[in-house]
Amino acid sequence: ITSAQEFEIAVIIMGVLGSGKGTVLLYNMLWGTEIGVLAKAFIDQGKLIPEDVMTRLALHELKNLTQYSWLLDGFPRTFPQAEALNKVHQIDTVINLNVPFEVIKQSLTARWIHPASGRVYNFEFNPPKTVGIDDVTGEPLVQREDDQPETVIKRLKAYEAQTKPVLEYYQKKGALETFSGTETNKIWPHVYAFLQTKVPQQTRKPQLLHEEKCV
Repeated sequence: ITSAQEFEIAVIIMGVLGSGKGTVLLYNMLWGTEIGVLAKAFIDQGKLIPEDVMTRLALHELKNLTQYSWLLDGFPRTFPQAEALNKVHQIDTVINLNVPFEVIKQSLTARWIHPASGRVYNFEFNPPKTVGIDDVTGEPLVQREDDQPETVIKRLKAYEAQTKPVLEYYQKKGALETFSGTETNKIWPHVYAFLQTKVPQQTRKPQLLHEEKCV
């Protein structure tokens, strides 16, 4: 989020990996807001949170950001959500990260966790020293049900069916920009360069300096 004193831009980023909705939902539940209490009631019953509740949640958060630029990750996920968002905010750009499903499937199904600590391993690029064993405690690793091959395939197909109308919606509006690839470090430079063209010239130098400081 960036202060509107510099510039103001509203961006949506879409892709199977990553959702930002979960964190916002957690905070609202902890704070006991009206929407948070409503969402918690469904979760406590083991039910999925209805789409209209998630929409209200997202729009409620954005109400506090009228003087800031922002980037949404994971919302809108459906066509009705995109329409609801369009009624209250003009979206400047929608970035679609187009990664082959097979690549995502391979990455997710290789992910194992240590339940007690939350440590995450990936057998492809961040494997434990001993297969199936946590590096710190020596306890066994487990695979989340969501990361099992059959479940991953179902999730990917469901995501594709849900988001296709959303992508078409923003494509017709001329706001969609798709970046294809299989590795984050190869896709990101192109996304970054594209976003730089959307940011007013006077803000580019501070952004570059900030990034160098982080590195």
